[in-house]
Amino acid sequence: MISTADETAVVGGVDTHTDSHQAAVIDSIGRHLTTQAFPTTPDGYHRLLDWLRSHGALIAVGVEGTGAYGSGLARYLQDNQVTVIEVDRPDRRARRAGGKSDPIDAFAAATAVLTGRATGTPKTRDGIVEAIRALRVVRRSAVKARTQTIHQIRTLIITAPDEVREQLRALAPAELIKHLARSRPRTQTSEPACAVKVALRRLARRHQYLTAEIGNADAELKALMAQAAPELVALPGVGIETAAQLLITAGDNPERFTSEASFAHLCAVAPIPASSGRTNRHRLNRGGDRRANHALHMIALVRMRYDQRTQEYVARRTAEGMSKKDILRCLKRFIAREIYKHLTRQHTPPQRLIQVA
Repeated sequence: MISTADETAVVGGVDTHTDSHQAAVIDSIGRHLTTQAFPTTPDGYHRLLDWLRSHGALIAVGVEGTGAYGSGLARYLQDNQVTVIEVDRPDRRARRAGGKSDPIDAFAAATAVLTGRATGTPKTRDGIVEAIRALRVVRRSAVKARTQTIHQIRTLIITAPDEVREQLRALAPAELIKHLARSRPRTQTSEPACAVKVALRRLARRHQYLTAEIGNADAELKALMAQAAPELVALPGVGIETAAQLLITAGDNPERFTSEASFAHLCAVAPIPASSGRTNRHRLNRGGDRRANHALHMIALVRMRYDQRTQEYVARRTAEGMSKKDILRCLKRFIAREIYKHLTRQHTPPQRLIQVA
């Protein structure tokens, strides 16, 4: 139970949105005190914190969406030595039972902190990992757009008039892009053949532009990764992309994980019991961060093909009758343990959170 000598201890909760944040305050036994909305501006953050502290000794604040709408507020509170707890959105069953409104959600966030249901430490988002995340956002969208572009080129060629299709269908992808980008079609776009050629040239030049953008992003990411985690990239089967994703999942403060098991749980590689009767087994975890899970999956596949130690392990487990899915589950769990050690090697031990309930 929270207690202070001079003033009432309070816990805050914030339901975050694009233009305003709804804040609520409860006391140490969970009684709802008051709620108020504040704009999502530096002045609004300042007023919100002053308002929370005006009700008593502020122990902690539960914030929804610390990685999205609440990221700015979370950084401001942490900069002002306020303990911030990441709060998940209430499940649908509880929301249907209690109703839905911004004040209700804000009080629910504060209550989740007080009862200990919410304990997560948000990412600080103030270091090199945040820079890597921003560059990867651009790279991922460029890769997706380039893939869509080449699909559109192939579709146009398939449906193009015969004289255009026969001229282009035998070209390899790289040669096709160069040929189309250098082409000089006539400007009579009222003719289907000319219109297709114009469209193909524009798509090819778009493909070249996106390829150059991806190359620039790769060079920037390579330099940042060499600075942020050179030992991680040097591990067998770990490349720039997979290492960057795992860094982003951990954040700039990987010490927020209480153990390597918590990191494995976040990456969705913690085994889940699936036993019944005489069957004693575990199954794959389908929750957690799916991008981090995919990164571990790709590392496992590369090691299964090129790493001798992994190949020997797969052969031994296969001889014992284990399925490929279960072998992959075990490999991903081992890799997560190895990754966690490299992520936390340069960081200080985590600080104990103040108990609020």
